[in-house]
Amino acid sequence: MSYSPTVPPNDPAKLVEYLHAELLQISAILNMVEEGSGLKIWQVAPAKPREGMLVIAGGSPGWDPGAGKGAYEYRSGSWNKL
Repeated sequence: MSYSPTVPPNDPAKLVEYLHAELLQISAILNMVEEGSGLKIWQVAPAKPREGMLVIAGGSPGWDPGAGKGAYEYRSGSWNKL
């Protein structure tokens, strides 16, 4: 997985939100590196999902977050297929 920063906002009032989102992406990647692995295939939902977490769902008969097996990101309180 790689990190590519997005374009920062022109509005200074939105800078804090932008930096927070970018740091979440960097944090997710660093956590994966720290764990010593790439994306593992999950057969059950992670117990403590974090905003920006990326996983591979195994699908039926394992864990299916709603759109079958594949890559998902945890965003705004739910799993979103990539």
